[in-house]
Amino acid sequence: MTRELLLWALVSLASKVPVAMAPLALVFLSRESPGGYTLGASLASAYVLGEVVGAPLLGTRLGRGGMRRQLSAGLLAGALAFGALPFAHSAPSPVLLALAFLAGAAPAACPGGLRAALTRLVDDDLVPRALSAEATLTQCVWAAAPGLVVLLALQVDPGAPLLLGALLAATGSLLLLRLPEPRAPEPAGRSAAPMTRTLLSGWPVYLTSAAAMAMLATAELVLPALLEDRDIAVGWSGPLLAGFALASAAGALCYGLRTWPGSVRVQSLVLLAVTAACVCLITLLPGLGGIAVALLLAGAFQSGVMVTRNLSLRERLPEHAHASAYSVMYAVQGVGYSATASLSAVALDLASPSVAILGGVAITLLITAVSAFAERPGRPARRRQGGDRAASAL
Repeated sequence: MTRELLLWALVSLASKVPVAMAPLALVFLSRESPGGYTLGASLASAYVLGEVVGAPLLGTRLGRGGMRRQLSAGLLAGALAFGALPFAHSAPSPVLLALAFLAGAAPAACPGGLRAALTRLVDDDLVPRALSAEATLTQCVWAAAPGLVVLLALQVDPGAPLLLGALLAATGSLLLLRLPEPRAPEPAGRSAAPMTRTLLSGWPVYLTSAAAMAMLATAELVLPALLEDRDIAVGWSGPLLAGFALASAAGALCYGLRTWPGSVRVQSLVLLAVTAACVCLITLLPGLGGIAVALLLAGAFQSGVMVTRNLSLRERLPEHAHASAYSVMYAVQGVGYSATASLSAVALDLASPSVAILGGVAITLLITAVSAFAERPGRPARRRQGGDRAASAL
């Protein structure tokens, strides 16, 4: 634990909290306005759309140098948008939608950029432990964010969560400038593949990450309907999801404590299969206790899936593309979550909540099989490019 790592942790915390609070904070901002919950849901959708659009567009520029300044500027622009929303709550809907979109898009490259910066602050043999620590921090933030939003919105002011998000994002923007500028090696020689082609070569990893996110999104979004279907109070969904996030934090921490057998690709597939089995248990175990146990187990293994997917992407692509690739994966995960939200609504109209969850698991496993088949034949892209350069030199 060095001064640079502690500073990185502060920047990461200041940038993650606004993201975790934003969707629910936008709903609370609008619930007493004429637009009500409908406007709040639209603002949350605009925010997520901004993340999906901004992450690949801004993230692909991170490999061209000046990453620290770009990330700082994005966080500052996001802070301004967050801060403007409470003061413009009575403005026309298009203005609010534009601000929500900007709040999501401007800092969207930060998760990928900060992850790449973290891997360059530690030795290579400590990267799995560092990524596990990042996943632990992320899950702790996601566990605490809903309660913090509710407390501030109901006890202080409906716009208070967004103002806190603006303050934290601005603080993170300033602290980020004190981090050392990450320096990734440039592509070697004229034979180096273009950045777009390099990023696209990681598509099997992106696909599996989106599938894993979609499977868990199915369980989260269908959980209230499942509780209601079993005559359990819907209010239990909040504590259950908080427990899921805390279990994910514990699972990420445990993954980083030791070296596990097998390649990260094999680890990822095994952990994903186990997570799918745990999600299936949600539909099979009886009562509130059964659902809680299944969610805790799913959370513990799900965090390992995300850490190993990050390690797989790091192995597959050359170092100069890591920051951009992490941003693309972040956007793909957002697409997976958004698409799952729509499909879950359709599934609940056609079948029971249990069938909807099992359907989401089945689709996830099918996508994972396609991704595993695509990863199997070839070696990591970085090694292939190295071989091509050596061949051309001969």
